[in-house]
Amino acid sequence: MRLKLFALASFLFCLNVAKADEGMWLPFLLGRNYEDMKKHGLNLTQEEIYSINNSSIKDAIVSFGGFCTAEVISTQGLLLTNHHCGYDAIAGASTPEHNYLDDGFWAKEKSQEIPVPGLFANFVVRIADVSEEVNKNLSESMTLEDRQAKIKEVTALLTKEATEGTHYEAFVRDFFEGNEFYLFVTEKYNDVRLVGTPPQSIGKFGYDTDNWVWPRHTGDFSMFRIYAGKDNAPAKYNAENIPFTPRHSLPVSIKGVQEGDYAMILGFPGSTDRYLSSYGIEQAVNLEQPKRVDVRAKKLEIMKKHMDQDTKVRLKYSSKYAQVANYWKYFIGQTEQLKNNKVADKKRAIEAQFNEFTASKDLYQGVMTDIKDAYATTNDIINIKVYQSEFIYSVDLNLNVFRYTFLKKAHEAGQTETVESYKARLAELMNDFYANANMDIEFEILEEVLKMYNQDVPAAQQPELVQKLGSKNAISKYIAKIKKKSVFANQENFNAFMEKFSMKKLMKDPLYVLIESINAAYAETTGTEEIQTAEEKLERANRLFVKGIREMMPEKKFYPNANSTLRLTYGNVLPYSPADAVTYHYTTSLSGVMQKEDPNNPEFVVPAKLKTLWENKDFGQYGNEDGTLTVNFLTNNDITGGNSGSPVINADGQLIGTAFDGNWEAMSGDIYFEPEIQRTIVCDIRYVLFVIEKYGEATNLIEEMNIIK
Repeated sequence: MRLKLFALASFLFCLNVAKADEGMWLPFLLGRNYEDMKKHGLNLTQEEIYSINNSSIKDAIVSFGGFCTAEVISTQGLLLTNHHCGYDAIAGASTPEHNYLDDGFWAKEKSQEIPVPGLFANFVVRIADVSEEVNKNLSESMTLEDRQAKIKEVTALLTKEATEGTHYEAFVRDFFEGNEFYLFVTEKYNDVRLVGTPPQSIGKFGYDTDNWVWPRHTGDFSMFRIYAGKDNAPAKYNAENIPFTPRHSLPVSIKGVQEGDYAMILGFPGSTDRYLSSYGIEQAVNLEQPKRVDVRAKKLEIMKKHMDQDTKVRLKYSSKYAQVANYWKYFIGQTEQLKNNKVADKKRAIEAQFNEFTASKDLYQGVMTDIKDAYATTNDIINIKVYQSEFIYSVDLNLNVFRYTFLKKAHEAGQTETVESYKARLAELMNDFYANANMDIEFEILEEVLKMYNQDVPAAQQPELVQKLGSKNAISKYIAKIKKKSVFANQENFNAFMEKFSMKKLMKDPLYVLIESINAAYAETTGTEEIQTAEEKLERANRLFVKGIREMMPEKKFYPNANSTLRLTYGNVLPYSPADAVTYHYTTSLSGVMQKEDPNNPEFVVPAKLKTLWENKDFGQYGNEDGTLTVNFLTNNDITGGNSGSPVINADGQLIGTAFDGNWEAMSGDIYFEPEIQRTIVCDIRYVLFVIEKYGEATNLIEEMNIIK
């Protein structure tokens, strides 16, 4: 009988934890989830996780550069994040002579740590709900323009009040599609230095092939340090700055993980769209994402061709290539899994419930019709929107030239001081661009993607210049003209232009004319009354849809979409079964690295020293009792892009790993959470420490951590 009761208890426990725990929760509202967190195994108090007045875990979490998350792991401001989060800094510090990207880098003393211009670490000081203060100034009768203007006015006053007399910064973000508003007060440190990184054969092992895929065997970590002024306050880079003393640093557990262990993640997830309608999904799957995949595939093809020919070019473009490749594969996977997981059907079921619930409520009449009609209207402009993003904003040469349109507007408005300020800033950006660019790559991408634009964007939406070039097969000739005559074609031309700056010459420049005309065509196409009306209706309808859904299920705990603000997700260490007769274990080991080794494939090269350590089972205190070394493990936490580098924390507030990826089968998760199969892929902290100590021989870094055995 006792065995049967134990078996029943175990079964109920598995039911409790076997499903991934949906939700990216705001840590200042943890009271809503705290009892459930304890059921999952949490041993901490709410105050130990989030506190304004006392040291808490939130004081060890930073927004890393605004695009990733990092955690403080020593009392000397040492940061841990992902290798792919530090990739740009690592590549930027690398040269063919000091190739840290390929060879790794370990600062054995602080004087060797490398400053990273522009990189920052941003702490959250406090969060406050200001929904009442904002919403009392809004009404449903407002136009979208009036509503946005009033929100801007009110939030400006709130942020000013929150930061007055301090060095803090503040911002207000809307949540639940504009139904609620929260204030974030932050503290930014701008002196961040590279401390350590494994070679990319460890930090990026598996590259694009393994990206988003389990089983995974990647040592995806890098290390930085925050520096501060003598008063421990934020300061610009200065050789005299000292290591930052944090309010809290995470102790590091090397006890290892077991199935069912509590796992909690804090970080800054970038963007989810969990309240997207079925109509939005159809547009994404059928129109937007396939086109983004096509354009990015062409960019990758061009970059790789040149990178393979020259190490210097490879180092300069490695980060850009990785960024393009990451979301190229993401869009492929999301499209595939939105279809496989029948997400549109699941959304339609929710929408049917919404319609039934709101049938007699005046406020919600026409909501789903407005959403449907808005997407039907905007379907025709998807391609031009994709190309504005992928061609203008995401090609470095084009983006830099596009910025000169703002200079032209300031000139036409007679804003002399603004013009001079713009000229100086744009010159600085252009010089940075030339220092790191390969113009052969830039011009080839310009030409090939312009040809795709000409084929894919409806002729009526293209500028007359591109229509004529396409009809005469003259795009290549026009690009040749740009190379020969444009002031932006190379550093020499640009310097000569800036010495004798002329607005007249700028406005006749063939590259400027091309970029400005494409941008103008985009503005004209998307700025019509029909499109603007549709988008205004969609904004209001989405807001009311979310409001109605929450009214419809008053007992359900709702969480807002990710928007790069601090969130907490909790769950457990768990395996998963993605298909019939397929079950994945929740850990991988260093032996799996060796099984994947392929000396002829740069994605799966294993460093000789790592192989020797494995052969000798020289794992130190980081190995398992069975003689293996865990590399990665799985949890059922709810994360997305921006969570990269986030700490995975155990029930006692100790660091057990660093989150770096999701799994292929649940790549629809940014739009619809899949509780049975959604997983977070984590770099086990013991593998991190093993690489630091045994491979990198940087025992100085190990010594400054608080390691829990």
